[in-house]
Amino acid sequence: MFDLDNTLHDAVPHVFPHISRAMTGYLQTHLGLSEPGAKHLRVQYWQRYGATLLGLMRHHPEIDPRHFLWHTHQFPQLHSMLVYERGLRGLLRKLPGKKILFSNAPEHYARGVLQTMGLKDLFTDVFCVERTRFRPKPASQGFRILLRAHGIRPERAIMVEDDLDNLRTAKSLGMRTVWVTSASKSPPFVDARVKSILQLRRIFNILI
Repeated sequence: MFDLDNTLHDAVPHVFPHISRAMTGYLQTHLGLSEPGAKHLRVQYWQRYGATLLGLMRHHPEIDPRHFLWHTHQFPQLHSMLVYERGLRGLLRKLPGKKILFSNAPEHYARGVLQTMGLKDLFTDVFCVERTRFRPKPASQGFRILLRAHGIRPERAIMVEDDLDNLRTAKSLGMRTVWVTSASKSPPFVDARVKSILQLRRIFNILI
């Protein structure tokens, strides 16, 4: 299983700033806040709950999560905003096993990213936050729903991810874990560490 943002592509330069601006604008429009007030609330909810969406669901039940995700993940110029390694398609084609995208992003955005990167046909499923009942990683609920949906035993699954909290949950469920990072040391719940996702093939035989 693969995470999307900051795992298959680098979301930091263009994608994340765009989403942050869109979320701030959404809060301004739908909660009647000033730009500074909307930005403060967005960051506050992200820090407290791990996702702005969760804060809105808890404190603003009038906000439809699907409406929020749709309007904050629009990318008319997506092709010019994505930063990723060009050998990724070749790598994924050579890796054995079923490939599932597991992302906290909305499905329309995740599918758009995969399509733009030329990877969409390589994934058996695109499992996004809507299908976790809007309980994003690192909550275990989404992991369990995904595993049940595909009849996968946790010990037969590998989670490739940039976020340590998400990997901690995956490991607690019995999955093997790969951390995409530039860090030089790993916590005990990380089975393998790669600086580039293109290094996956080198370590894959150790994990299976």
